[in-house]
Amino acid sequence: MVRSISERRAAFRKLHDSGCFVLPNPWDAGSARMFQHLGFQALASTSTGYAWTTGRPDYVLTLSDVLNHLKILCAAVDLPVNADFESGFARDPEELAVNIHKAIETGVAGLSVEDRELDGSKRLFDTRLSVERIRAARQAIDHSGQDVVLVGRTEWLLEDPTAVAPAIDKLVALAEAGADCLYAPGVREKADIAAMVRAVAPKPVNVVMSRPGFSLAELMDLGVRRVSLGGAVARVAWAAVIKTMEQIKAGSFDGLAGGTPGGQMDEVFGRFC
Repeated sequence: MVRSISERRAAFRKLHDSGCFVLPNPWDAGSARMFQHLGFQALASTSTGYAWTTGRPDYVLTLSDVLNHLKILCAAVDLPVNADFESGFARDPEELAVNIHKAIETGVAGLSVEDRELDGSKRLFDTRLSVERIRAARQAIDHSGQDVVLVGRTEWLLEDPTAVAPAIDKLVALAEAGADCLYAPGVREKADIAAMVRAVAPKPVNVVMSRPGFSLAELMDLGVRRVSLGGAVARVAWAAVIKTMEQIKAGSFDGLAGGTPGGQMDEVFGRFC
């Protein structure tokens, strides 16, 4: 049964109400459809994974690139899609609000807004500006009349893994400014995750799993509401390609034995036609 965009948005918000769900990150229409086939309840885009499909590094994509990519993902599946909207492709809160409206029009059920500067540096927006930006994003969503989940995130721990306290303080400020869900990629310790969950409660927290570590049950016990994977699965896929092609370059075709049968792939994707 095909669900409307409004139905997907309602289902996505309900997923945040209780329990804990995994939000895998497809990088194209094919991976999105495969993840739906495997039974996941919602998806999220990945700026890194998508950038690599275009032969470019992360943080060089344009607003037009990302909007087109989001339209493709939303049209490819019958699941809610959360947008990795980077820093919203605007520094000024008013310009950010305009871009938020454009993202909503793609059909996404949620979107995340980072606090990273747009100049290619690793500098972050200060808390005052970050709060103003989240307020502007909140107002844009409210004015649209669409039930889109707003995710406020800080990249602080990616730049300084020890800055747990200031990262939590910033998440609290973003929650108070109107973010529905909070996210600080780079949090590693159980105690820090639990502190983050307590600080913004009752609003849900997203944790990204980019490497082996906690189980889903452990994260659920800590109070985490959703778990995303970022570009991790794309990296696994690229690792398999690189390994196989290095073997072929060296003269061995043995790596081709690990491929999924073409008939199985066609059967999965044929269900979407």
